[in-house]
Amino acid sequence: MPSTTPAPGAPDDVRRIACTGAGVIGGGWAAHFLARGYDVTAWDPASDAERKLRRLVAAAWPALEQTGPAAGASPDRLTVAPTLAEAVADADFVQESAPEELELKRSLLAQLAAATRPGVVIASSTSGYPMTDMQTGAAGPDAACRMVVGHPFNPPYLIPLVEVVGGERTDPAAVEWAARFYGLAGKSVITMDRELPGFLANRLQEALWREALHMVASGEATVADIDASITEGPGLRWAFMGPCLTFALAGGEGGMAHMLDHFGPSLKSPWTRLAAPELDRALRDAMVDGCAAAAGGRTYADLVAERDQGVIDVLRATGRLGGPR
Repeated sequence: MPSTTPAPGAPDDVRRIACTGAGVIGGGWAAHFLARGYDVTAWDPASDAERKLRRLVAAAWPALEQTGPAAGASPDRLTVAPTLAEAVADADFVQESAPEELELKRSLLAQLAAATRPGVVIASSTSGYPMTDMQTGAAGPDAACRMVVGHPFNPPYLIPLVEVVGGERTDPAAVEWAARFYGLAGKSVITMDRELPGFLANRLQEALWREALHMVASGEATVADIDASITEGPGLRWAFMGPCLTFALAGGEGGMAHMLDHFGPSLKSPWTRLAAPELDRALRDAMVDGCAAAAGGRTYADLVAERDQGVIDVLRATGRLGGPR
């Protein structure tokens, strides 16, 4: 769609961020932005919001000091505004983190669009709602077009990932701007080219979670067994190498192509209650080509060495392996 958004300042010109909603996620965002050297103005309608927010930031700060805060970063750069309008009046960027209720988010985003300066990008921390569904209440040419999803993971001040995607009425320039800003703010950004309920990581988490619930409900495993099966198994690899490259290594030097040709028939086995897609040529090629791109020129031996060292590092860091730290 053509741009209808007044040009915001450059992402690296952002100085003040407004965090609307100051619960666990909104407060975590505030702590992250403070540690990156921004001024933060927060607002939350709860009567005890300021006390809880400052307590959350104080609790997070020792961990943030270990991650290397930016020059001049300080919890003292946090301001709590009495009204939403005051919170966003001079904000260069807005992070909305209200409770996960669709009508509430629609109303709040519309209010934010009306209260912010023209061109200021507004990001929602929603964990599953498409922006298309949330931006319906925004009116005027400079409203919905600057709304994006900026989905974090708890705690936002430590987990790097943020998923960025716009809605049907979002200007692509706003998505690009938000992705660039989050990168400058120290986040690891996935910019999605289409909306998907639950986005990427939550859909993968949800598949695992639902299978776990099935196992417990059917008496097939205990909660402790399920957690240990991840923390002592594939979770050690997932900390630094995702499931696709991990499975590619299962194919040896033949990589993902050999793995799919060898283990592809097991997709028809009842290993999960999820239905498997048809492993046709297009899907096979997409997986093989995707793994080759992800490997980035690293050989099978390179990847094995990287995996092995990563597992050792994780085991050592979590106190499950002896030897020097």
